[in-house]
Amino acid sequence: MTGPMKDSSSSLNAQCVKHSINQLQSIAAGDEKAMREFFEENANSVYQYAISRCGDNSVANDVLNNVMMEVWKHADRFEGRSKISTWLISIARFKLIDLYRSEKKHLHNELEDCIEDPLAVSEQLAEAAQHTKSVKACVDRLGDVHKEIVHLTFYSDMAYPEIAQIINVPVGTVKSRMHHAKESLKRCLASFLGTENDHVII
Repeated sequence: MTGPMKDSSSSLNAQCVKHSINQLQSIAAGDEKAMREFFEENANSVYQYAISRCGDNSVANDVLNNVMMEVWKHADRFEGRSKISTWLISIARFKLIDLYRSEKKHLHNELEDCIEDPLAVSEQLAEAAQHTKSVKACVDRLGDVHKEIVHLTFYSDMAYPEIAQIINVPVGTVKSRMHHAKESLKRCLASFLGTENDHVII
């Protein structure tokens, strides 16, 4: 059973990738209809990433529009070495950084590299992050670098190598930041739940 299902999923993913690449090729040729379709299919993920980073609807919309304008002007720059979503989030991240730099604000706090943490991503936390107010409150308390890792992992559903590519750091640094984020979330959730850290599973 798992074999055919896996093959079907892989086939569907391949079709989606081919569809997106065809769209980008059409956009590069100046096809406005393809651009509108691409926008409709990808706008939400870009907007959600931007709003999660800045918390400002106006800024998030500006970032979204800037990203899509970049796609319209330079669709031919997509080389197929990453997912379309990874490429778009990378553009969105740089647009945000440029915006904050132009306003003389700091988007990031520096974090020293730490030892690699082999802990796997927790499905329980991903589910809780979508439905639990206390988890959202704890995520909001994280520093920028940790919050970004959490959002890319749980909300944008990205793997560590993809995140490393987007924020331009080694995979080990991504793992380390996630480890620190999870420890901070543990302490925060323990305070909400009124229990010990060891009883909070993340």
